[in-house]
Amino acid sequence: MLCRKNSSCVETGSVPVYLNVYDLTPMNGYAYWFGLGVYHSGVQVHGVEYAFGAHEYPTTGIFEAEPKHCEGFSFRKSILIGKTELGPVDVRGIMEDLAEEYKGNAYNLITKNCNHFCNDACIRLTGNPIPSWVNRLARIVGHHRIEDKSCEGEKKKLANDSNRFTSSSTSSSNSSPSITQSQTRGRSRSRRSLPPSSPLILGPSSS
Repeated sequence: MLCRKNSSCVETGSVPVYLNVYDLTPMNGYAYWFGLGVYHSGVQVHGVEYAFGAHEYPTTGIFEAEPKHCEGFSFRKSILIGKTELGPVDVRGIMEDLAEEYKGNAYNLITKNCNHFCNDACIRLTGNPIPSWVNRLARIVGHHRIEDKSCEGEKKKLANDSNRFTSSSTSSSNSSPSITQSQTRGRSRSRRSLPPSSPLILGPSSS
């Protein structure tokens, strides 16, 4: 049984649960071997494949499809995630619970995509997550966005601190005309502090 590296695989139950993975682009033929790629996925159990997609309405984006034949995507492989004792009715109940969270208009390629749904569904059904490479690209892009936002926030903070310091120095100079130029320079030097170092923008995470 395939499972995510460094995780304890749970194989209780009698009904197999598969993750069906599809290619979204022909470039996956090359990216796959580097642990990357853009993938769609669905969870197959009891002969039904459940997946998550986007639409513009505040209703569930979870839908059913024929296993390994999700329209619009090119099937790549099927991965056994684990087994479950849940029957079709109980599985349907889990999907209905997830439907409250996975609305069609809440779909987001980085934070709430089809692979996030499959991971949540597989954990509830088997106790095992999906393989990390299936959704790795979304994590890498999300990681860089967080770093970019942190860097932008740091730049704004430095700019605000600099503006406050400049306005403070100008106000002090205008309100104290008797202070000599050399004294003003000395005071400015004593008040100026080194700006904090900017965060490094890291390379792709190796997860």
